[in-house]
Amino acid sequence: MPNPDFQLDPERLMAHIREFARRVKLSGTPEELESFHYLQAQMESYGYRTQLLSHDAFISLPGPAKVEVEGQSLRCITHSMSVSTAAAGISGDLALVGEGKESDFIGRDLAGKIVLVDGAATEEVAVLASAAGAVGEIHVSPNEHLYEMCVSPVWGSPSQHTRAHLPKTVICTIASEDGVRLRERLARGERVLATLTAEVDTGWRKTPLLVAELEPSGEDKPFVLFSGHHDTWHFGVMDNGGANATMLEAARLLALHAGDWRRGLRICFWSGHSHGRYSGSAWYADEFFDELDRRCAVHVNVDSTGGEGATVLTNSAVIDELRPLALDVIERVTGQKHAGRRHGRAADQSFWGVGIPSMFGSLSHQPPGPIKTLTALGWWWHTPHDTAEHIDPDNLSRDTRIVLDVLWRLLTSPLLPFDYTVYAQALSQQVAKLQAELSGRIDISALANAVEELSNSAKAVLETTDLSPANTARVNASLMLAGRHLVPLNYTSGERFHHDPALPHPAWPSLDGLRALAAQPVGSPDMAFYAVHARQTRNRLVHGVREANAVLRAALED
Repeated sequence: MPNPDFQLDPERLMAHIREFARRVKLSGTPEELESFHYLQAQMESYGYRTQLLSHDAFISLPGPAKVEVEGQSLRCITHSMSVSTAAAGISGDLALVGEGKESDFIGRDLAGKIVLVDGAATEEVAVLASAAGAVGEIHVSPNEHLYEMCVSPVWGSPSQHTRAHLPKTVICTIASEDGVRLRERLARGERVLATLTAEVDTGWRKTPLLVAELEPSGEDKPFVLFSGHHDTWHFGVMDNGGANATMLEAARLLALHAGDWRRGLRICFWSGHSHGRYSGSAWYADEFFDELDRRCAVHVNVDSTGGEGATVLTNSAVIDELRPLALDVIERVTGQKHAGRRHGRAADQSFWGVGIPSMFGSLSHQPPGPIKTLTALGWWWHTPHDTAEHIDPDNLSRDTRIVLDVLWRLLTSPLLPFDYTVYAQALSQQVAKLQAELSGRIDISALANAVEELSNSAKAVLETTDLSPANTARVNASLMLAGRHLVPLNYTSGERFHHDPALPHPAWPSLDGLRALAAQPVGSPDMAFYAVHARQTRNRLVHGVREANAVLRAALED
């Protein structure tokens, strides 16, 4: 169905921005809840049924911090999920570890030391420093700004099994100019003693989660999930006020044409994104797994829209089967050709284990500059400077238009716009590479054959001409069920019911068992051990792809 003539209201968008600029919205605080009440009132005025849920989340709010080097105090902040200290702090010799890559830690005696790291505080460095026995980390910002970060490697709230993975170090960030002086001293071989003090309020607290629904096709029917977080660092007017304004305006305009929808729309505003490592979306995925498994067709996430200078629309993340949709809409709205960047492990993408295809997160980005920067979202991101002055009304309207058009297609297309030929092509390339690298160590021809069959089945689905209600319902149900098998293979280790760590992962992490066998040198005494896991990995992949093939064939044969 062609898009309606959506009368997007720029002044309404900016009125939302002004409202969001009024409060700092730390997860689980009264100010955040007050702002959630504004969201709820707006959604109800558009005709949505709302629920303001409250759930336990493991939240970490940074407080005062101090970095002292031989009597001199340096301007600094500490980070969400850092270890707190007593008033006296912790002390240790500084040790330079470059950018904090794994190779920077290998062979180093860092027990009891404070590592000096070039770049933002991250969960990856926290894991490496904790494992190396360091007691602290000082991160050197790439500029004069101090960027707020969450450093937990645990996705969502920790369980009894994952709580041990939380950082064991005190973590602070200092400005670039102070870091330069420390690096120079260490490069000269000087011993530099530092003391870190950090107050971090970490523990379980109640956090809000707003669910707003409009279901013109009836309850218990498939729906599109549209989400974004509402908690912020400081005022967070772009991150994530811009996206929240986009969500509200898209919700208002779409509701005016709900009679044309073929699916329902469920809109979720999360807390715990910034201070709980996506605790809100992770809890929702776990708590409502069964319903999401049965009914959720697709997930669209939105983050940090409308930033000034955000002229690049080619780099937003999209899962393989939704790349053609993103390319079509972005090119039509902006004239730019979307590159189809692969999703990273971020942006409240808590639903891959359920098997739900997803797209976006941050949508528009800054053009690359001559100087290395921390973020493509603007120098003000995650700082006190994320205020209304950095919202460009035209960019906000443009980004909202893209989201509107994508959602309209997902809500009204007779057949869900999932192109699993793109998925099959991407997986086929991975399998072909592995076949060459494995050199006959294990037979994965059954996997290659299953992927080829998937390509054929997916192509047949795209060529479907029978758009009768009965046939489209059958094909759409098969597309959703196929995704339950295929999405976890693309974006998880293969475990559907536990969240993978919040650490960078390779493309197709479910293939790692095969990759590990391929990496073993010829004659390795460990080869047989790796082959055991590789066979299990192959079997899981073959099973998943064949199950997807079976449901797609069944839809086409009826």
